[in-house]
Formats: sequence, structure tokens, C-alpha cells
Amino acid sequence: MRLYTIGFTQKRAEEFFGLLREHGVQRVVDIRLNPNGQLAGFAKKEDLPYFLRELADGCEYVHMVELAPTKEILEAYRKDGDWERYVERFERLMDERGIPDTLDRSAFERIVSCLLCSEPSPHHCHRRLVAERLKRRWANVEVVHL
Repeated sequence: MRLYTIGFTQKRAEEFFGLLREHGVQRVVDIRLNPNGQLAGFAKKEDLPYFLRELADGCEYVHMVELAPTKEILEAYRKDGDWERYVERFERLMDERGIPDTLDRSAFERIVSCLLCSEPSPHHCHRRLVAERLKRRWANVEVVHL
């Protein structure tokens, strides 16, 4: 199974939707805590399903807040910038939430999926942490960051 990840910031809409089409993504899994933030632009939760249908070959949209950090974890990271502490707290949160055991693996196998967050690169983004966890816990997962 191939699992994609993508961030929308620092990408023009043309590039963003083009990457999804180019890689055959059929479902965008939005893992943002606040998908309607004022800086979300074309990636606002209320607009994204339409754009995906129209610009990404009928791609589906699903919001999975259970894969997002809590407000407290985000605020602490924004305040102190301690990435290692963020990782530790987010990993603990995923343990508490039973990730990935509570997810439907078969849906990820049947439908080419892409984890969506806002960060431009996966290096300091929770989408990478989620993808790596799925790769560790589920057999035969390849992670591709777009």
C-alpha cells in the first residue's frame, strides 16, 4: 500500500491539485485540527471537497480529527518550538487514541489516500509522524511525501 502526504502552504492550487492527480490520489484525509482556519485559502474544509471533485478527478475528502494534535500540544509547540517534546506528546496522544488500531486499514488499501496538513514540508509536521506510525504498525506501507 502506498500512502501519500501533502501540505498545502507554499503551494499554488495548480501545483497542489496537479500533484494529487499525477499520483492518482483518490481520497484526501484531512488531519488538521482546524481545517477552516483563516489561512487555509483553497484548502478550507468547506471548499476543499468541491475543488477535489472538480480539479482532482473526483477525489474524495474526509476529515479525521483523531489524527490531529490537540490544541494544547500545538500551542505548547508554537510557544517553545521544542520539536522533540512535540513528537513525544503527539506519539503519546496517538497511543491514547489507539492509532492505528481504531482506523479502517482496508479503506486505506482500497482507496489511494493522502494525508493532508498545512506544513509545506513533512520534516516538522505531524502528518509525517502519522504516516511513519502507520508504516511501522501496518505491513507493506510505502510513504511518499508530495
